Amino acid sequence: MSFRAIVYSVCITLAVAGVAAVSAALYKGGSSSVVGWRDAVVPGPLSEKHAFLADKCESCHTPVRGVETSTCIACHTTAAADLGKQATAFHATSKECRGCHLEHAGGARPTKMDHAMLLRIGGFSRERDVSANAITGQMISDLKDFLKVPKSDEAEKTDLECASCHSNRDPHRGLLGPECGGCHALASWSIPQFLHPSPTSKECAQCHQAPPSHYMHHFVMMDRSITGQEHASVEQCFLCHRTDSFNDIKGVGWFKHH
Repeated sequence: MSFRAIVYSVCITLAVAGVAAVSAALYKGGSSSVVGWRDAVVPGPLSEKHAFLADKCESCHTPVRGVETSTCIACHTTAAADLGKQATAFHATSKECRGCHLEHAGGARPTKMDHAMLLRIGGFSRERDVSANAITGQMISDLKDFLKVPKSDEAEKTDLECASCHSNRDPHRGLLGPECGGCHALASWSIPQFLHPSPTSKECAQCHQAPPSHYMHHFVMMDRSITGQEHASVEQCFLCHRTDSFNDIKGVGWFKHH
């Protein structure tokens, strides 16, 4: 064996032994047992909510297995009241927290809502597909995420039951049905391309409910006089409001007083 081979063998042996020694020390004594270890491997600052755990990696990370859902649940059992709310009740059956709660990125809250992740962690789909094709499709989706490739959310919009979380906050009052994905995207609830019905429509009350002040004396004393529509009724929204914004008043311009 040449001298170079001997040197390489010794270096490799020392490196392996060093890694084994550090791993054993960390496993037995925790993240603070090896000086400088945490600063060398931490990927970024914790959120403000978890900042108090900055020097206690093992509070969230389990050796060999990483971050486990059971660890998250152990700390957040005091949030059980949220399981009674429709919009957050899905946490009771979620099988993974890391899909939406991303740490080591700083910020006030480690939350990044990923609707597609709901299909993976809790099964909010109408029919949970575990076939080989579905698994292959998920691998492709994950690869696109890693490569930052834009992808369509049509499949998720088709599979997700939006009403299971959002029906009690439906501004349409059930008039447009449960298929939210027909108009809304998953990344943003706003609809920039929304085309309002004709400005000549007089059936505004089918979708819009007047503010409480319109059912008080305020409507007679203020709203009618400001718009010049002295004989308008609450249901005649079209006499005062424009369709581009409810605060755009005909003959007055932008006026918000509620």
